[in-house]
Amino acid sequence: MPKFRLVTWNVNSIRIRLELLRKLVAEQNPDILCLQEIKAKPEDFPFDEIEALGYKHIALYSQAGYNGVGIFSKYHFEEEEKQDWVGKRDARHIKVRLFDDIEINNIYIPAGGDIPDPLENISFAHKLTFMDDIAEYWEHKRAEYANKKIIICGDFNVAPCENDVWNHKQLLKVVSHTPVEVERLTRLKKSLDFIDIARDLHPEPEKLFTWWSYRNPNWQKNNKGRRLDHIWVTEPLKNTFKKYEIIKEARSWERPSDHVPVLVDFDI
Repeated sequence: MPKFRLVTWNVNSIRIRLELLRKLVAEQNPDILCLQEIKAKPEDFPFDEIEALGYKHIALYSQAGYNGVGIFSKYHFEEEEKQDWVGKRDARHIKVRLFDDIEINNIYIPAGGDIPDPLENISFAHKLTFMDDIAEYWEHKRAEYANKKIIICGDFNVAPCENDVWNHKQLLKVVSHTPVEVERLTRLKKSLDFIDIARDLHPEPEKLFTWWSYRNPNWQKNNKGRRLDHIWVTEPLKNTFKKYEIIKEARSWERPSDHVPVLVDFDI
């Protein structure tokens, strides 16, 4: 049965972060990379460089300037599919089937802007509807998907637990930790009874962060982080994940993303 290492990472521009990706691969040797915010249309994507790192199998959904998701694998996969939500073709969700029966979904949920009010802020409304759309889709597929091995990962732009943010009370009215966002992400999680690997292996009240703002130059000292990047699995994959690690040091690399890679080892 397969053993593999999966890493999810919002790179905030694949071309700017290519050297850091090489460093990550050299140090962690993931078998599968799920990247978000690629920010490169297909003709500008560095296919040769990614293949040179050992990832011969590439599923890409990208566009110019913003968004974009990709799954890069050392193993052959099938049934590559791009999915769109809220009536937008905005390159936020791609999935593949690996090892015959494991579905991997790489999802980039919208950030939602700065104002946590869907009536005042269309970006926030888009974020909430995006989560609702996926949840509703999976709710309708619940019986069909009951025994499916599904991994979903990516930048979900929501920190759901109290200790997924540096200060729960202070951030209750800040986009990414508001009750309405947590409610929507919880619905998405319950749609197929997903297991949140991070909190399964590292329960509350342990603090877990995967993002530190560019606006905070003293991020290490202040440690005002949020856990926005997630890896979830369905019940048939319970007990297959053996290690969870946040590669925090990546935030200190030269020209870093504001997100850091998150790693899980699977033994299925």
